Amino acid sequence: MTTTTVVTGATTSAAGTPTTLAKVGADFDMFLKLLVTQMQNQDPLKPMDSTEYTQQLAQYSQVEQTVKQTTALNDILSQLSTQSLTQANALIGREVEVDTNVAGLAGQSAAQWGYQSTRAVATIEMTVKDASGVTMSTSTVDASGTTGRLAWDGTTKSGGTAKDGGYTLSAVGRDAFGVEVPMTLTSVGKVSTVEAKAGVVTLGVNGLQVPMARLVRLADGAE
Repeated sequence: MTTTTVVTGATTSAAGTPTTLAKVGADFDMFLKLLVTQMQNQDPLKPMDSTEYTQQLAQYSQVEQTVKQTTALNDILSQLSTQSLTQANALIGREVEVDTNVAGLAGQSAAQWGYQSTRAVATIEMTVKDASGVTMSTSTVDASGTTGRLAWDGTTKSGGTAKDGGYTLSAVGRDAFGVEVPMTLTSVGKVSTVEAKAGVVTLGVNGLQVPMARLVRLADGAE
């Protein structure tokens, strides 16, 4: 499997911020020129009220400072995003579990999930749906213990093959007496890409991009 690191928009400075700062500076210079011209040509018998111009001068200064602060904060965010991306690069090729019940079906790789139950289960009823909520597969599998793995190879209930994409699993666990057991699900897969966009680092797992913040477990190492 080819593994790559993709950086998409890792620099997160606000679009147009340099242009905005330049425009504010130009407007400020123009305002000062107009103010000086008016002061030079004012009627000595009716001197202009300086209060309004002082207020406008203060407002221009505040806007300029705000734009500069925004630029500085965006630069800091960009640096943090780059550091996170570099750290996430070490995850490529590693198997991970992500806090979601949506798993990716990609090529020859089955959609996989992990489960945890409050007590031992004997059977699990699986229902797999596509992004539109259409049921693609239903099945009942044998299980044991309180943790394990579930997989779906893409075979639909009509015997066809589902296309690549994200699929949602609903699972109902039952104990040996048929009593329902509460379960939690995670998505399982290998990391193939790492991306950073708008300050958020995401992992490509079986064709799906998931936020790195939702990572709940790492396998011991790459296969």
